[in-house]
Amino acid sequence: MASLAKRPNGKWRARYRDAAGREHARHFVRKVDGQRWLDEETASIVTGQYVDPQARKVTVDEWCDTWLEGYGAHRASTVRQAKVHLARIRQEFGPLPLTAVQPSMVRGWLARLRNEGLSTSYRFALHSRLSQVMQDAVIDRKVPANPCSRRTSPGAGKPRAYVATEAQVWELYERAAVPFRPALLLGAFVGLRTAEACGLRPQDVDLEGRAITPAVQYPAEPLKTEMSGETVPVPDSLVAVLKPLCADRVHVLVDEDGAQLGPWQVEREMRRIRGKVDGLPTGFRFHDLRHFYASLLIASGADVKVVQHRLRHASAKTTLDTYGHLWPDSDESTRTAVERVMNGKITNLADSVRTGGDPE
Repeated sequence: MASLAKRPNGKWRARYRDAAGREHARHFVRKVDGQRWLDEETASIVTGQYVDPQARKVTVDEWCDTWLEGYGAHRASTVRQAKVHLARIRQEFGPLPLTAVQPSMVRGWLARLRNEGLSTSYRFALHSRLSQVMQDAVIDRKVPANPCSRRTSPGAGKPRAYVATEAQVWELYERAAVPFRPALLLGAFVGLRTAEACGLRPQDVDLEGRAITPAVQYPAEPLKTEMSGETVPVPDSLVAVLKPLCADRVHVLVDEDGAQLGPWQVEREMRRIRGKVDGLPTGFRFHDLRHFYASLLIASGADVKVVQHRLRHASAKTTLDTYGHLWPDSDESTRTAVERVMNGKITNLADSVRTGGDPE
């Protein structure tokens, strides 16, 4: 419902009701201006792009506070990461109304971040966070559209995972302090993430069945995803290492005092020993041992689905995006597959082509 009427003072009063039934009004000197305003507001209601006039005043800072309240149900580590991202977003856009953030401004911000030397992956993470926050603002009808899109994204980048050699893995093992050696084995030969290894309990290790089924991550939090709880088979040699670590303990990995190892302790040990191993990248982490585990599976002939399940990825796409370059050359494997079927027949086929007859 909308109306435009002239007031006794000569001004024009434009009124309309939004989808929630609330009335909004403005006064104009000219009738044409009032009609234009009414047309724009009612059209936005019809097209689903309507934003309440009061909501248009909400700043990025204010919306980030509101958004974080709803995001607080996630794991503490996930919320901490979101706050780090939001700090950079607030720094750039904080005082602006949400509706003032435009795609060109997002592109300019990302260009400045690139000039600061921030990596492509981190700029992608910041862009994804801004897009997440703005999309929720769209759903809450605080803005008509999300200024973030593929056109503003810096791209995720596709850095290839560094795969340590067997010699490098074993040298890391030899240089590690004794309490950390089992952790390295769980990373390199089971593919456990740092928090999963530190959270591993004796009841998660099936010594008879020679398998590990992660159930929690450090200290006793839910796993990252449902797929993270997939069972991983382990060899007899690793079972022999784990057996004494599963006796009379609450956790498999403990320090010299018998307390549960924390991820920060494992990463600190990795920083201590990685520089002593020739050829390892400066930033080599415990998580990079998963890449070594993936390379072992691929080298053994495992297909994408097997590798996905052993690494407990949520989708095969993640596996292919990360490790696709490790599979054998597809051209050569294609030739081999076709040759296997054609072998022994090719001579007769070639003869028939030359003579114009049928092959024997």
